[in-house]
Amino acid sequence: MADEQNTPEEITEEVTEQQAESTQTPPEASSPEAQIEALQAALEEAKAQVLYVKAEGENMRRRSFEDIDKARKFALEKFSNELLAVKDSLDAALAVENATLESYKDGVELTAKQLLSVFEKFNIAELNPVEEKFNPNQHQAISAIESEGEPNTVLSVLQKGYTLNERVLRPALVVVSKTK
Repeated sequence: MADEQNTPEEITEEVTEQQAESTQTPPEASSPEAQIEALQAALEEAKAQVLYVKAEGENMRRRSFEDIDKARKFALEKFSNELLAVKDSLDAALAVENATLESYKDGVELTAKQLLSVFEKFNIAELNPVEEKFNPNQHQAISAIESEGEPNTVLSVLQKGYTLNERVLRPALVVVSKTK
């Protein structure tokens, strides 16, 4: 019975069948005391089954809470592992004692490429909206400068923005044009 998992409907059917069996016996074959004992035994078994189902439900609830907690704690595990490679590259660059400016520049470029690769892998996109129409959902205007061009066009980007799966993580800080 411990390995067997019954649904509440199955338990109800079993109890109903047991009750039907006990009431279908001819009255002369069993005494009222025997019927009472049979019903009490069926009731005790039904109580045990209800307790089992209740305990199983509680265990499922506890396991689901634990699974949700683990998912929340370790949601960034893959992303974090990818970032560790970028951190290792930066540490290796700092450990070089006789490096030239050119070797540092090459190392930084390789590390930047490595970081962009991580961004692509996790759908992080860069917002660099130069010459695009100002979009308040993706850009944050820092200032407006009079310009000959079309108004509300991004003239320069002070800080790039980023999206994660097309949702803005950080808006781009921009300077926009305005009419003279």
